[in-house]
Amino acid sequence: MSARTSVAMIGTLAVAGSLLALSPAQARPDLVSFREAYEPGTIVIKTGQRRLYLVLGEGQAVRYPVGVGKAGKQWAGSARIDGKYRNPAWSPPADVKRDKPSIPDVIPGGSPANPMGVAAMTLSGGGQYAIHGTNVPSSVGGYVSYGCIRMYNEDISDLYGRVSVGTPVIVTSR
Repeated sequence: MSARTSVAMIGTLAVAGSLLALSPAQARPDLVSFREAYEPGTIVIKTGQRRLYLVLGEGQAVRYPVGVGKAGKQWAGSARIDGKYRNPAWSPPADVKRDKPSIPDVIPGGSPANPMGVAAMTLSGGGQYAIHGTNVPSSVGGYVSYGCIRMYNEDISDLYGRVSVGTPVIVTSR
């Protein structure tokens, strides 16, 4: 093997190793033990952990990292998914518009300025909250939103394909 081939292989291994060494906040969804008393198919969001669980049953769930409501904007309770949208347009709620009056009234779907990312699932109860992707992946894992649940675009796409309208959603502060 030549020196050039050795250097190329080492470079390839270094890149491959760095792709495998994602930080926990960047980790893709994973199958975890989940022994809480929720029905299979339920989405459980634990804002204190900044994690979303899709309950599979038999003691297992798929876990995703999420961004949640910042101080004073968090909520807890139950809802259902009442809509599913790919590349949704976004209209800022009144409290966002009040805090940031320069935001346009509507940001088209697919725009880099659209905070909804590649997909959104609205929650029952007035349409103010959603589980959605993000155009700011560094916000996932933090207390960052006005009450919505932010996910990596890859993760919202995965979850979007696993659930349907009517899926129960439980948000807890734990």
